[in-house]
Amino acid sequence: MLRSLYDRTMALADHPRALWLLAVVAFVESSVFPIPPDVLMIPMILAAPTRAWRIALVATLASVAGGIAGYGMGYFFYDQVGAPVLRALGKGDAMDAFNARFNELGIWAVLVAGVTPFPFKVITIMSGWTAMPLVPFVLSALVARALRFFVVAALLRAFGAPVREFVERRLGLVFTAFCVALVGGMVLVRYL
Repeated sequence: MLRSLYDRTMALADHPRALWLLAVVAFVESSVFPIPPDVLMIPMILAAPTRAWRIALVATLASVAGGIAGYGMGYFFYDQVGAPVLRALGKGDAMDAFNARFNELGIWAVLVAGVTPFPFKVITIMSGWTAMPLVPFVLSALVARALRFFVVAALLRAFGAPVREFVERRLGLVFTAFCVALVGGMVLVRYL
C-alpha cells in the first residue's frame, strides 16, 4: 500500500494539474490545514528535478496567499473562525499569553514560524488577531516561505538522485521517520 501511494505521488509530478494541487495544499496549510505542502513538494521535485524552482515558487506564492487568508481570519473573523482553529491546534487556552509574546516579537515570529515546522497557520491567524501591520506581515511571510521552500528545492535538485534512491530503497523507514517527526512536531507545538 505504501509503495502504491509513493508511486502515485511520484506520477503526480508529471500530471498537468500537479502544480495546482500543490498550490491548493500550500494555500490551505497556511490558514487551516495541518499537513505541510512538503508532503507533495518533495516527491514532485524528486520526480522532476528540473522543475524544482517552479515548484518552490508555486509553494511559496500559494503559501503566502494562504497566510493572507489566515491573517484575514484573525483580523475579521477571529471569534467565528480563528479561535476555533487555534483551539483545535491546542492553542486556545494560551491565546492571551501568546498574544503578549507575539506583540513583542512581531515580524520575527512570522519569519521563524515560516521557516520552521511550527504551524504557520497559528502565526498567520495571530498576526491578524493582533492587528500586525499587513505589509510587514506579507514581506516577512514571503521571505520566510521562500527561504523554506527554495532551500528544500535547492537541496533536492542538487542531491535528488541519491535522495530518491534512498527513499525508494527504504520507503518504510522514511515514511515512519516522517510520521514520527510530524506527530512529534504537533505534540511539541501543543505544549509550547
